[in-house]
Amino acid sequence: MPAAIVKKKRIKLVKSLNGRKKSHIATAISLGLKRPGDETLQPDNDATQGKLHHIGYLVSVTDQA
Repeated sequence: MPAAIVKKKRIKLVKSLNGRKKSHIATAISLGLKRPGDETLQPDNDATQGKLHHIGYLVSVTDQA
């Protein structure tokens, strides 16, 4: 039986965290994003979707095949 295929999202920080709310900075860091240009690959689940909803104005998101 094949393993379950997990959809992933490539998330890139496109704006600086300087001057942002502490909770938004913490959310970005929890995704592994510290500086503009940082990218990470995260599973496409409810937790990640909630984080992206919170800091969507700071990041660029693309689906990973």
